[in-house]
Amino acid sequence: MIEYFAQNLWMAWVLISLLCLVIELTNGDFFIMCFAIGSAVATLVSCFTDNLTIQIIAFALATVLSIFFIRPVALKYFHKGGEQRSSNAEALIGRIGKVTEKIEVGGHGCVKIDGDYWKAKTLGKQDIEIGMSVRIVKLESIIVTVEII
Repeated sequence: MIEYFAQNLWMAWVLISLLCLVIELTNGDFFIMCFAIGSAVATLVSCFTDNLTIQIIAFALATVLSIFFIRPVALKYFHKGGEQRSSNAEALIGRIGKVTEKIEVGGHGCVKIDGDYWKAKTLGKQDIEIGMSVRIVKLESIIVTVEII
């Protein structure tokens, strides 16, 4: 069994690379992708040599180089806007939704935004009827404040 893995180390490097790419999908900051690149380089090196030490050195070197040279370019290209980029619930502000439960002044109702339902209150002085389009202007915990558009 050990001989099989020793002769087919490239399979282990491919599996490591694929695993790193799957983990990167959950993260999105392109750090783990550098390990995927390193293991891809180690896969190529394993095609030319069976020496594990050389493969590990190639993996480490490619990973470090990609952290310093590829990752900053990927961050700059894919994460435009830098620190001003809103995420999670903060990204709701400015979005448009449909009222699914009447929002009374001083009370709460319900708004559907991209398939999700949010408890909502109105910013204005009039009730908002079911089916009207609203814009999210504020987020307080799990309650959105809306205005009629």
